[in-house]
Amino acid sequence: MFSDIATQLHGESNALYRLRDQLQAQGRGVRDLVSGNVNESGYVFPQNLVEEILGRASRDCRVYRPDSFGQRRAREAVADFYRRVGCAGKDFDPANILITPGSSLAYWYCFKLLGNAGDEILCPRPSYPLFDYIAMLAGVKLATYRMSESDGWAIDLDYLEAVITTRTRAIVLISPHNPTGHVSGEEEVAALADIARRHDLPIISDEVFSEFLLGREPLPRPAGAGAPLVFTLNGFSKMLALPGLKFGWMAVSGDGEKVREAMRALELISDTFLPVNEVVQAAAPEFFQLGNAVRFEFAMRIREAWRLTERLLAESAAVACIKPQGGFYVALKLDGADGEGWGEEEAAQRLLRENGILVHPGYFYDMDPEHLVMCFVQDPKVLGAAIPEMVKTLSRDEPGTPRTAPPRKGL
Repeated sequence: MFSDIATQLHGESNALYRLRDQLQAQGRGVRDLVSGNVNESGYVFPQNLVEEILGRASRDCRVYRPDSFGQRRAREAVADFYRRVGCAGKDFDPANILITPGSSLAYWYCFKLLGNAGDEILCPRPSYPLFDYIAMLAGVKLATYRMSESDGWAIDLDYLEAVITTRTRAIVLISPHNPTGHVSGEEEVAALADIARRHDLPIISDEVFSEFLLGREPLPRPAGAGAPLVFTLNGFSKMLALPGLKFGWMAVSGDGEKVREAMRALELISDTFLPVNEVVQAAAPEFFQLGNAVRFEFAMRIREAWRLTERLLAESAAVACIKPQGGFYVALKLDGADGEGWGEEEAAQRLLRENGILVHPGYFYDMDPEHLVMCFVQDPKVLGAAIPEMVKTLSRDEPGTPRTAPPRKGL
């Protein structure tokens, strides 16, 4: 009765999340140190401004007049944002911007636009598991390139070029990267653009964590670096702590003819769904305008949260990490990765069972053993209580157990 894809989307949870559900059913509290839902951690756009902006916008669009690319004023607001952060020029022309309800659907648009069934999209490893499902729904395959932990999670550019095949249709760059926090510098971006140019491949540049740099500024971007075609993805979800607003965009830049061909196809794809709320689009210019102070405040709070996290983690010899350069995730390397210490799955389950702390084992992100992944966007009081408990538990000198790899579901 159902398609092959439907049979793979059964939603079976893994052992860690079954344990979480069991503990919650028993009335045990769970402190979630992996959720990227900024609202739940106290990052919220001022409610009075949200209500005022949406109220005015609703009056401005009483008559439904959709645009396949998104309302012109919304696209101009996106282009103006890039001009204000130092990306002036034709690379972010409003005519080449498509409004989307977020980066997930933008990825699906890109995968459908660029690949036929069985073609490959080259993604970083480690990476966020959502790509697996988007690729499945788009009918393409994922291939991976390495990010080297020993080199500060930098992209292994030689490896990346070596795994390009005749089926490769695009290279995904995530900078700042989730979950390592790596930010690609100017030389790395230029080298990636050079590879893309030699192989005539588009770059899909995911910049959803771009507002949360922990050191380097401004963010080096592939747009304007000489790649033949670049799709720059971003949105309000992280930038303005407005995930429920569902407002994002795709800015297409590069070779003029390639851009025009991409926009012609994207117009029809988007027109088929018209997925973005008209009121939200009408409100976008004001959210950009009034959101500058909010963006600055959020960035400062996340920098402070990282400084606290770094200080607390430094008290343990059981974990180490590469300092993230952006975003709000960090990968922790467990001591004893040779099998004599903690295994990442055992560590994650024991933290949940004994301390009520939820972190992810690294294999959720195709990360080499033995790692844990946590998010430091939480309230400082939560971090201040949970991290010392986590460090104390992980510092116990107890043998590990063999690592297993159940399906990556329920994330």
